Amino acid sequence: MEITYTLENLPKIATTILKETKSKTILFYATMGTGKTTLIKELAKQLGCTITSSPTFALVNEYDIEENNVLYHFDFYRIKDENEAYDIGIEEYLYDNKWSFIEWPENVENLLPLDAQVIKIKTNLDNSRTLHLL
Repeated sequence: MEITYTLENLPKIATTILKETKSKTILFYATMGTGKTTLIKELAKQLGCTITSSPTFALVNEYDIEENNVLYHFDFYRIKDENEAYDIGIEEYLYDNKWSFIEWPENVENLLPLDAQVIKIKTNLDNSRTLHLL
């Protein structure tokens, strides 16, 4: 699925993603400044929580979204070695059927679930974004 959108369309795009995703683990592939965190914030909002920033230094932040359910937001931009992901217990996070949104998944490629939903985003010349839900 390919979708072109602007910030004004973000709530509708997030609704579509949550409806169409094949997995609760979503991998966000995009360059710096493309809007990964902005999209993740809208997805989280629709799931019932507020994300204020990306977990760049903590690697992962955990948010309550409903009774006995959480959302994990990962940012692996600064990770230097997949062992750092093992150190935070990535396998426990990713294999417990909770929502997991992962920025910079290419830095931990060998640790990701095979059934994860892939989202690729690029910035267009008119500053809109094109999203591929793969």
